[in-house]
Amino acid sequence: MKRAIIGIAANEMTDAGATLYHLPISYTPQGYVKAVQNAGGLPLLLPVGAPDLAKEYISQIDKLILAGGQNVSPKLYGESVQVKEAGLSDERDQFELALIEEALRQKKPIFAVCRGLQLMNVALGGSLYQDISHVSDKKIAHMQVPVARQIPTHRIQTKERSILRKIYGEETTVNSFHFQAVKKIADPLKVTALSEDGIVEGIESKDPSFAFLGVQWHPDFAYDHLEQEMAVFRYVVKKL
Repeated sequence: MKRAIIGIAANEMTDAGATLYHLPISYTPQGYVKAVQNAGGLPLLLPVGAPDLAKEYISQIDKLILAGGQNVSPKLYGESVQVKEAGLSDERDQFELALIEEALRQKKPIFAVCRGLQLMNVALGGSLYQDISHVSDKKIAHMQVPVARQIPTHRIQTKERSILRKIYGEETTVNSFHFQAVKKIADPLKVTALSEDGIVEGIESKDPSFAFLGVQWHPDFAYDHLEQEMAVFRYVVKKL
């Protein structure tokens, strides 16, 4: 049986350090690649490029993964930058927005992780909290550093009849590496998981003909440690 080709939107680094002679590189965290392979898919990295390349890229894949990384530019939802430490990449934003638009046009399923979830919400008309420290319970660590990436640190509750309920059950514990989050949910989307302090942790499409799943945590950090995180990749590759 033909393997599903899973396009993974890649990231860029201007200086990869001394080991790689300070080269600029295009990359994606290996967890996405290995998890897709383990689930029976064929990963294909989509390097950041001009938005007009999106049509060709999307035509060559079966499904799209939007990975974590930089913060989404606040100008995309009508705000100025309020967080000094916010890492931004306008080029990546514009390229991935074009990928989203083309994936929707070609009816290709989308799985979005962390930044990817946030960008998808913004692309469809939603907004973000630039800093959730003012709206979340400080007892819950949404940025768990220095705790190891594969260790789940806070609980979430999934909604009935959601994709996430089928995979994760009614409640589970996940890792967390973010200080931004969904504020206003885009009209075509619905919230399907929340943390204990009310932060949006999962979103899905209201329209069953539009295949979309987004999670705020990082399954790619824990796919080889936790069965639930490998299970979500199997769902994406085989069913989404």
